Amino acid sequence: MTDFWTASGFHLLARDADNHLAVTPDFLRAYLLRPEMRPPEEACDAERTLHAALLDDPARTVPAPLLDAIADPDARENFQVWLAFRDRLLAAGTLEGCYIRLFREGARGVPGLFIDQLVHAILRGILDGTPSGLRTRAGELFFREQTVSVDDGRVRVADAETVETMAASGGFGSLGRLVVEAGTAPRSVDLDILDETNHPLYWGRDARHDTVLDITFAAAGLDALARVLEAWVGHFLGVTVGIQPVQNIRDDRWVWHVGLDSSATAILNDLYNGVEVGEDRLARILALFRLDFADPAAMRPDLAGRPVYLGLAMTEGRRLKLKPQNLLVNLPLASVA
Repeated sequence: MTDFWTASGFHLLARDADNHLAVTPDFLRAYLLRPEMRPPEEACDAERTLHAALLDDPARTVPAPLLDAIADPDARENFQVWLAFRDRLLAAGTLEGCYIRLFREGARGVPGLFIDQLVHAILRGILDGTPSGLRTRAGELFFREQTVSVDDGRVRVADAETVETMAASGGFGSLGRLVVEAGTAPRSVDLDILDETNHPLYWGRDARHDTVLDITFAAAGLDALARVLEAWVGHFLGVTVGIQPVQNIRDDRWVWHVGLDSSATAILNDLYNGVEVGEDRLARILALFRLDFADPAAMRPDLAGRPVYLGLAMTEGRRLKLKPQNLLVNLPLASVA
């Protein structure tokens, strides 16, 4: 089976009895080997000594005086932030445990980059063995911001960082205009738009983040995203759900919804509460889904059997940043998993 997302650190982890990813010394060392953590040539002896000691034993206790001895305040802060995050990982034991605790107990002080890296590795484990380049590309939405193009009724997303980098250097040509102005015809895009026939193109290019996903209603890309969302819920919460794209919400008994990003949350909240939503905001909704629990008993008794509606929306600046944690902490479960 094709390997992918090697930068996630998945191969440095081990699975536990629940099929979750157990924290290992090698996984912790990978953070210490990042450029931000490696001591530069001008680093003081205290910084070098601490870095070497942590490489030898990434779980070792670091007394405050050892940190205080580091001369460079930026380096000292980097170690403090990483050590706090490391302690969260070690206390949880698994990446999944750490991730869910961050949003149930508070993620204050944890950089967004670290959270995205957790999602990257966890989702790599969830998608392990998948033959679908479409689902894997859809998984990128969980941890990488996207730029949105809406043109001729088609909704397409491209990796925001890649677009910015390549457009600035002229490497994207017409794609830069497509995603910035949202007015260029899809046929002039310099990136491959993945579909059900050409999705194997993704393999071998996964680290480049240079493919486009079509999430128009009824497109294979949107279905792929729904399947990844189902797997995400099942992996963390141990419940089976079915998620299907819908074109609108026409439900006189609409009782629950979850926004998959900040924009969608705000729009769905206003619609649910009867607040008038202008056409410009409504136009930012990219996709809607209906989520059903396979076992209604897994839901809160007062909501059992009712659908949960999900929304996906872009910002005013045509950006999309999923918050996959919303599906884990905001579903109406009968009990907390």
